[in-house]
Amino acid sequence: MVTERAELPVTPGQEAEFERQFASGEAHLRGAKGCRGLSLARGVENPSTYLLLIEWESLEAHQAFAATAAFTAFVGLIRPCLGDKPNTAHFAPVRTS
Repeated sequence: MVTERAELPVTPGQEAEFERQFASGEAHLRGAKGCRGLSLARGVENPSTYLLLIEWESLEAHQAFAATAAFTAFVGLIRPCLGDKPNTAHFAPVRTS
């Protein structure tokens, strides 16, 4: 399993529209093959920044999704609200015990 972390910089004043568009396209993410779940959080100190966490079965599952029409449709919904390119990275669990 890998967790995708995406910081989404929304244009100030577009937060409510971003949340509407995200909600309308969320099914594209949740229905993606290999998606185990996701969460969206809004910045406290910077309320125009959102944190999207998506749990994928594998990095390859995320990469495959990025090549689909569903990904293109989702990005098309939220892109007009973004002020800059998202900052993304992938993380794998670490066993500590």
